[in-house]
Amino acid sequence: MHDIAWIRENPDAFDAACAKRGLEAVSSRILELDRSVREARTAIQDLRRRRNEVSKGIGQAMARSEDASDAMAEVGRIKDEVAVLEEAERADAEALEGVLEEIPNLVDAETPEGEDKAANVEIRRWGEPPGFDFDARDHADLGAGLGMMDFELASDLSGARFVLLTGALARLERALALYMLDVHTREFGYTEVSAPLLVRPEVAYGTGQLPKFGGDLFVTTDGRYLIPTSEVTLANMARERITEEERLPMRLTAFTPCFRSEAGAAGRDTRGMIRQHQFWKVELVSITTPEQSEAEHQRMTRCAETVLQRLGLAYRAVALSTGDIGFAARRTYDLEVWLPGQGMYREISSCSNCGDFQARRMRARCRPRNGKKTRFVHTLNGSGVAVGRALVALLENYQNADGSVTVPEALRPYMHGLERIEAAP
Repeated sequence: MHDIAWIRENPDAFDAACAKRGLEAVSSRILELDRSVREARTAIQDLRRRRNEVSKGIGQAMARSEDASDAMAEVGRIKDEVAVLEEAERADAEALEGVLEEIPNLVDAETPEGEDKAANVEIRRWGEPPGFDFDARDHADLGAGLGMMDFELASDLSGARFVLLTGALARLERALALYMLDVHTREFGYTEVSAPLLVRPEVAYGTGQLPKFGGDLFVTTDGRYLIPTSEVTLANMARERITEEERLPMRLTAFTPCFRSEAGAAGRDTRGMIRQHQFWKVELVSITTPEQSEAEHQRMTRCAETVLQRLGLAYRAVALSTGDIGFAARRTYDLEVWLPGQGMYREISSCSNCGDFQARRMRARCRPRNGKKTRFVHTLNGSGVAVGRALVALLENYQNADGSVTVPEALRPYMHGLERIEAAP
């Protein structure tokens, strides 16, 4: 959500910021509705004040046995006028909120400008893509060859965009998650959270999934939503609370399944595990003061990079452009891992600084040690990393000519010492 007071004072700057997002100027509509709401509220207050004065006079007149019929009629007229104004104020307030909640976060000055992902800017690379003396296969072929990855059976059970993993591949998926959790909790100070997978609509609204992206979510029969990422539950841990600033930053992590309808992804990545309705992810969320958020963004990104480096996966870090950045983010770095089976880099982690955008929707505030005045926190989120895509990357980067897959050293303790995944005889 946006700061209406700031928009009042900076309408041109607000429109310019919206233009970077490819949006038309909207400040005049916002200010028109805002003015109507405030004028109605002032009028209502004045009328109520007048009603109280007249009502007081009625009591005094009746005590003196005087005629109070005119005053009583005025009170009735005021009551009717207030009812009309309250309805108008309610309608304008809802319209104002409707306009504001559809506008994405305003990007910061460092975000590259451009219409789409072609304008993204590569910041750095790490590692060298592996060189094979055989034709690299993609993960779907490798998994099928091992007899441990079945898309057809998953489709029979649940429909398209699901996968069934068995044996060592199922264990490898679990090993990846446990390894990531250990790195983030033991080394980087994140607190592990076991978070709900179902949330109320107002919780999904708080992080920006609703109302704009309701079609991308799965909703239950009782009106709750399956989380598209545990960012939703972790960030909302600060919802409608005032956190003392000495407790910040709060660093939270969770390993959960994620559920996405992929409504806008028809025809994209229909083969393999890249884009699924259900997948696993280790999420990172930070709740900070405004002064901490930029440094925390850099730190979070480096935490995710550390996982990729220790797994020996070549990747690049990319700053997303204004045309590619997410709805709630003001600045985002994507980490894209090299996939030999596709011969290209693909996103495996996205680390975003949302500023106070989500905090305003969640009414999440902080209070300084020696002050009474509160302010909105800043929220950040990132993948630490997406477990399914990490599995894809390991299969393709550690494949062997015979179709087996070498287990990276970092994961062998989590695989009970297993060094190579081979097809069952």
